[in-house]
Amino acid sequence: MGVDAAPSGKAQPGRLRFEAATRALATAFPVAPHAGSHADNMRGPPRPVRTARTRAVVSSTTVPAHRRTVPRPERCRGARAGREDPLKHLADGCRTDTSPHKRLKRGTDMKPMGRRGFLAASTALGIGAGLSTHAIVSEVNDNETSDKTSEISRRDQDLPFIGTEETFSTPTLLKLNSINQDHIAFLEEIGLSDLGQRRIGDMDAGGLNVQILSAHTPSVQNVPGQRGIDLAYRLNRQLVDGPIAKYPGRFKAFATLPLRSPEAAADELERSVREDGFLGALTNGHIAKKYLDHPDFEPVLARAVALDVPIYLHPGYPADEVFKIYYSTTRSEYTEEFQDYIFSGSGYGWHQEVLTQCVRMITYGVFDRFPKLKIIIGHMGEGLPFYYKRIVNDMGEPTKDSLKKPIGQYFQDNFWVTTSAFPQTELLDLLLKYISVDRVMFATDYPFADIKEQTDWFRGVDLPREDKEKIAFRNAEKLFKMKVSVK
Repeated sequence: MGVDAAPSGKAQPGRLRFEAATRALATAFPVAPHAGSHADNMRGPPRPVRTARTRAVVSSTTVPAHRRTVPRPERCRGARAGREDPLKHLADGCRTDTSPHKRLKRGTDMKPMGRRGFLAASTALGIGAGLSTHAIVSEVNDNETSDKTSEISRRDQDLPFIGTEETFSTPTLLKLNSINQDHIAFLEEIGLSDLGQRRIGDMDAGGLNVQILSAHTPSVQNVPGQRGIDLAYRLNRQLVDGPIAKYPGRFKAFATLPLRSPEAAADELERSVREDGFLGALTNGHIAKKYLDHPDFEPVLARAVALDVPIYLHPGYPADEVFKIYYSTTRSEYTEEFQDYIFSGSGYGWHQEVLTQCVRMITYGVFDRFPKLKIIIGHMGEGLPFYYKRIVNDMGEPTKDSLKKPIGQYFQDNFWVTTSAFPQTELLDLLLKYISVDRVMFATDYPFADIKEQTDWFRGVDLPREDKEKIAFRNAEKLFKMKVSVK
């Protein structure tokens, strides 16, 4: 029967709820008097009572004219088409005089109405252009979540941050690794080669205390022979003599290594750690079609263990034949904006590539040979949280006799994960389901991601303060044996 009277003349529950809701809203939002209006401004002229019998024969010709010609209310001033918040506009009294329901005004004598009361009333009335109860509840829940996030963010405004994946380049590197001049211009525009006041200003604006610098992928790791050795040394020394010296306490660094010459790479790692205070090394994908599980790189892994420093596995672009099979297309009209290049890199391929290398290193016994080796991966685990159970379940059985530990245990014992460029709470929650909070570190991926966006996001994350401090700076302090300088 809905809100209409039953044949017996008794009011039905639906009508009672409707009228109660109407009274509740009328109390909360008194209607301004309007000359010539009917006594019941909320309803308009009396409507014919429909019974079960009459409803079947009611047509547009029997509906009063004013019910057929109601003009659409104009958009509230300042609201963008299609983006109004129906609850907000109603609560703010933003109905125009073109509506048959006169403008709802807030009066100084308005009686307070709680969130629950307004929710119940608006649900019964179907406010919001047909919003369902679920939609209205979602709106309220979203507001409550936003309020809570703001409260947590205010509480944690004093949180210090260490950025563990912060990228830089130099004119030499830009020329070595860029696609073309347009690519170089873009990288310069975003500040990749700026190691001075612009970078410091962005750090200060976002509240980032320290950046751990690393060279833009693939750096010089694929340059062979003495040239690669010399380039790596000069690049590392540029950081020591430049930003690290000029801005004390604001910058640390991962060493760039000439990995085509593994013995020389191990020596440069040791030199940069012992002489220049570097915190470890960062690699970028495959090295001439080999990964770190290859026997060639055991001198580098052994030296990292001896020095007790981590290796950060950053993505790199695929080998030419892999690119051709997985990412290229013969339809050139779909590559004019370098879609294939981005597809193979930050758009997708990078993340699969790092996770593949991680599983290779576990499966092929790297951590059994080097049980104290420390590996860092970025981008909220490079897909690891999503694939974790699948990897552990499907790879567990075939590796139980070849490995010394269950495959999942290596992720707990040998890996750290950073949040770089993935300010998504749901992904952090999933990551923490499988990886200890003691192994997660903050990072921004500057300048490819905005520092302030990342720090603002993390300040609002709903975790215990102790856990947030671990992720923001304490885990990095422990792993890298450093102390953040708090202003």
